[in-house]
Amino acid sequence: MTATLTELVARFGGELIGDGARSIRQVAPLERATADEIGFVAQSRYLAQLQHTRAGAVILPLEARDACDLPRILTAHPYLYFARVSALLNPPPRPPAGVHERACVAADAVIAIEASIGPGAVIGSGATIGARSVIGANCVVGDGAKIGADCLLHASVTVYPHCEIGDRAILHSGCVIGADGFGFAPNDGMWEKIPQIGRVIIGDDVEVGANTTIDRGALEDTRIENGVKLDNQIQIAHNVIIGAHTAIAACTGIAGSAKIGRHCTIGGAAMIAGHLEIADGTRISTNTLITKSLPEAGSYTSALPFSEHAVWQKNAVHLRNLDKLAKRVKELEKTMKEWGDKP
Repeated sequence: MTATLTELVARFGGELIGDGARSIRQVAPLERATADEIGFVAQSRYLAQLQHTRAGAVILPLEARDACDLPRILTAHPYLYFARVSALLNPPPRPPAGVHERACVAADAVIAIEASIGPGAVIGSGATIGARSVIGANCVVGDGAKIGADCLLHASVTVYPHCEIGDRAILHSGCVIGADGFGFAPNDGMWEKIPQIGRVIIGDDVEVGANTTIDRGALEDTRIENGVKLDNQIQIAHNVIIGAHTAIAACTGIAGSAKIGRHCTIGGAAMIAGHLEIADGTRISTNTLITKSLPEAGSYTSALPFSEHAVWQKNAVHLRNLDKLAKRVKELEKTMKEWGDKP
């Protein structure tokens, strides 16, 4: 697919400077873009790259109007504009509607006529697949599960029975929706399984990364609200609630019954303990361990930055002795106060 700069501005807005008839075939980084590709600069410190680019056009922030002579689109949000242009020029492939001859679909499943069911897919009894949704090869949609309209399930996604996925969701390969939560009761030195009878309910416009797992609730449902974006290899335990438009990076673990607010951002490999609440708009840095509720929005960090190994070892020794050091400081303060009280 190609589009002229004039067509891009008509669709996405922005101010066009230069040849609006310039045809754009693809997006590309500035350092390797060619005459039929468009690049972008989101921050002023990267404007120097414009001197050597061979891009046919660029997307620039408003204040960079005169940064180059190339045809350019000025916008307050260059990165977002670039994302929209990329989505226009790179629409996801959509297989033809219908059920593949090697799919296994229960007789009472409800499949929209515009939906596509790939080879090896299994659609359980009473399951519902919405209009224009694509169920990739070897996916499993369990009994009574519901998939909304315009969803894309890449190959080998598993949706357990009675879970629900909203409209326009994207589930990447290997993700598992609705496996049992980790619930066991101790019994005389052994563990007895607690049935997990809740579901997973996923809202509209949610994306779930490859090999991410979202466990079903023990009693109530695990809920992922509208617009949530989950990276690869995230573990979300039973009864967790994640508020709308929160974004979570890879390898994060969220323990049972935690409630994450709306519009939060959580960095990769963060760990969030169970039965706590995190306020709307909270930002949690990568590798941060959260062990208690965060009732006020803010930025939270617990991980120390890396250092040269020998320096790290010395600092680790100091950290182990912080309690002793604190006691010594209190003793010194007490002694100094006593001296100060003497005539």
